[in-house]
Amino acid sequence: MGKIVAVCRSERKGVKKKSVGSGTLVAGFGLEGDSHGGDWHRQISLLGVESIEKMRRLGADVYPGDFAENITTEGLNLITLPLGTKLKLGEAIVEVTQIGKQCHQGCEIMKQVGQCIMPKEGIFVKVLAGGKVQEGDSISIWQGIAVGIITASDKGAKGEREDKSVEEIKLLISEIGGKVIDYLIVPDEQAIISQAIKDMIDKKGVNLLLTTGGTGFSPRDVTPEATKAVIEREVPGLPEAMRWVTAQATPRAMLSRAIAGIRGQCLIINLPGSPKGVKECLKVILPVLPHALEILSGTGGECGSML
Repeated sequence: MGKIVAVCRSERKGVKKKSVGSGTLVAGFGLEGDSHGGDWHRQISLLGVESIEKMRRLGADVYPGDFAENITTEGLNLITLPLGTKLKLGEAIVEVTQIGKQCHQGCEIMKQVGQCIMPKEGIFVKVLAGGKVQEGDSISIWQGIAVGIITASDKGAKGEREDKSVEEIKLLISEIGGKVIDYLIVPDEQAIISQAIKDMIDKKGVNLLLTTGGTGFSPRDVTPEATKAVIEREVPGLPEAMRWVTAQATPRAMLSRAIAGIRGQCLIINLPGSPKGVKECLKVILPVLPHALEILSGTGGECGSML
């Protein structure tokens, strides 16, 4: 557990940042109004006030923001955080993407300070879930599940049908520490669904991606095909369990063509399009999802028993 000492911003790169007291972190961008924001992996920079104090003891007249960091922290040993660590900063959630950096040759910071500690002791993160941040806010390692939802629906994409399934998903995944950090409605087009899945995993960093809709027999139901095109390994047991259990009450459930699979460290699962179907299927697999995701992330071990 640590805290935010300063929130800093600059309108151009390579210069000191000014402490502004508070700000808004924007998912997929960074700090609102800051020159380093954008669609890349170094959206926000963090540096410990302990590192700044180290430079002050060496005689440098430096303060939060002087090393171009966005967030000055206290109480966290930043450089010991493994890549992929998720942090809760105020209301926002971020993911560690880089430790240290190569310093710009002849940058203004080097000229004014004499040396730069960011290359060795600063870290960089991308913003998964946005929110307000301000001086005094707490910082902690977030161990929840970053969830993405993609609804495949021609009518939904046109605004002709309300997506009621998403609320069922949000309610249920909260039981296992899940937080929805991205949500899209796309038309029933295979290429569009595949690209949305890839972007949500590769750019937004979700750990669990749930699709709804497009798993039936209609010619426009192509979600399983779109999913197969981007996964690296299938996970057949999850959809098999969903079909088996739900078919006991509704025999037509066995007609579902839903699949599940893995891409990188993300688990992708196809769910039905109806709120009732989503609730019934997700309840079947919910108990095993935390363990599955722990294995994927490398924080859990294989185990054949839940005892």
